[in-house]
Amino acid sequence: MALRSGGSGRGARDAVHHPLFARYYARVSVTAEARMGMAGVRRRLLAGLSGRVIEIGAGNGLNFAHYPGTVSEVVAIEPDRVLRQLAVEAALRAEVPVDVAPGAAEALPVKSEAFDAAVVSLVLCSVRDVPRALAEVRRVLRPGGVVRFFEHGAGGGRAMTFTQRALDRTLWPRLNGGCHLSRDPVGALREAGFELGPYRRTMMPEKGPTLPTSYCVLGTARRPGPDE
Repeated sequence: MALRSGGSGRGARDAVHHPLFARYYARVSVTAEARMGMAGVRRRLLAGLSGRVIEIGAGNGLNFAHYPGTVSEVVAIEPDRVLRQLAVEAALRAEVPVDVAPGAAEALPVKSEAFDAAVVSLVLCSVRDVPRALAEVRRVLRPGGVVRFFEHGAGGGRAMTFTQRALDRTLWPRLNGGCHLSRDPVGALREAGFELGPYRRTMMPEKGPTLPTSYCVLGTARRPGPDE
């Protein structure tokens, strides 16, 4: 399988550059597959997908192993060079065709209405402009196309909400690759014009300490057709 991206994309300036965080995230995310149950979350996130899929912010490519055989192609966009190279390696092991390419969520390097589905997984917390990124997702989806999402965001009581917002205003984004704790992914999808499908709130980890990152949501949305 040929990858159009050519791997790391060293010829162009990276849209995102957090090399220390990228290496840390790569280690922690692999550990979370078993210890925090993330492998099961990924399977539920991607189950039943078919056709051409675009994955926004693919990270180190841990979703790739869980795409069902009904998916004809995955175009995986990852802005960070370190994570993108790891994603290329994961793509070579995937059972479905995966093309890894550089690019930012706010300016996806693909044609309009070219995909049957889009996947956003732990990415809306860190994009610089959420409305613009979701407008791009809507642009590249065909009418009636679906969005599968798994994101963390605001949650908990008054004390936790205060803590999340305080961390967002101080060091958290700088130390964690631009991540924000108090965003509302469901509200953002709704405001971007998507029709919300089934979704459920969940805690990660399901057992253990409650962290500012623990409040997650797993679900689906849909780009309405022109007559809807």
